[in-house]
Amino acid sequence: MIHSEIFAGGLKPRARRRHVAAMAAALCLAVTFGSGGRALANDAEARTTFEKFIAAQNAHDADAVKAMLWNSPGTLLFARGIETRGRDAVAARFKAYYEGTWHLEPDMSKFHVAVISNEVMQVLVPIVFTRGLPGKPPQQNTFLISQTYVHDAAGWSVASIMPVANTELR
Repeated sequence: MIHSEIFAGGLKPRARRRHVAAMAAALCLAVTFGSGGRALANDAEARTTFEKFIAAQNAHDADAVKAMLWNSPGTLLFARGIETRGRDAVAARFKAYYEGTWHLEPDMSKFHVAVISNEVMQVLVPIVFTRGLPGKPPQQNTFLISQTYVHDAAGWSVASIMPVANTELR
């Protein structure tokens, strides 16, 4: 009987332990299902996503790059003063870059992540770009790259990419 577990001072010790255990289980379920049943966003996830994206770029694998881009018309690449929006258009722009020299060397010792929410992270990292038009000598330039990642049913995706000429983080 439920009433036998209650006494003047509150719950009996055994009932109190069951109550605390039930509350802890409910809290655990709320955290698990409230975060989509996955771990919370973190630096390791950002680093893994970033390194995979850089590897696909350096392999000139346009299909792998496209697969990592957020499937949204809002996907943004803003580079060389040109705004490119949408997954297909951004992937096509990278594919055009791959026709010439294109190689990225990030300085991972300066890799920074801002976890904005469980579904959004921003990465900042300086990268040396070695690039050149087909048949032309390549040039090297360093940019601070800002990438925003979003998490949806497909996992982590690159939602925006913006190189900044000033690479000094202060």
